[in-house]
Amino acid sequence: MRALRAQLLATEHWSLLASRSSTQSEMLTRITIFLALVSAGLVSLALIGQATQFEREFAGYSVIVLVIVALVGIVTQVRVLVVGNEDLMYVLAMNRLRAAYLELDPGLAPYFMASAHDDVTGSRRTYDFFGHRRSLFHVGGSSMVLIVMVNAAILGLLAASLTRALGAVDWVAVLVGVGIALVFFVANALGMGRAYQRVWETYTPVFPTGTS
Repeated sequence: MRALRAQLLATEHWSLLASRSSTQSEMLTRITIFLALVSAGLVSLALIGQATQFEREFAGYSVIVLVIVALVGIVTQVRVLVVGNEDLMYVLAMNRLRAAYLELDPGLAPYFMASAHDDVTGSRRTYDFFGHRRSLFHVGGSSMVLIVMVNAAILGLLAASLTRALGAVDWVAVLVGVGIALVFFVANALGMGRAYQRVWETYTPVFPTGTS
């Protein structure tokens, strides 16, 4: 009976690992496509600028290109956020399986660097084997922050181009672009933090830290 339970747990563990790997791969593919589109969009704007001598009509063309890039960027950002939440659930699910392994054989505990607890502390331990709290390096280097930064820059350029197309002078367009970029980045940073907190407000761990 114990052997059958171990086999079932191992099968579920491999299933979660495969699903997590597939989801991460799909997310990275989307990010690659988006960044390639950003690069192509900026190159096309440079070519259009050379052809129009960066006169007033250039702003109109840039608005069209940047709107397309911005829409793809927002969709990509939504997907990255969803994948981030899914990845946390995969980690918690595998932490539960480790708890089940330890119920079958408590002697395995010294061999697990990842946590066997499905709470905040357990998830942090699995993401960082040394047990550090989430630092600015972890958050700042995440795919989510990268996408938000790129989208903020694209929306800033779009706002500046639109302002310039409406006849505003250059310095006003620059101020509007920078302002929109900063507002977007700060709003999304706060929103990501709030979304992370909501996960734990609605989730009840089965094997919280401190239980055997």
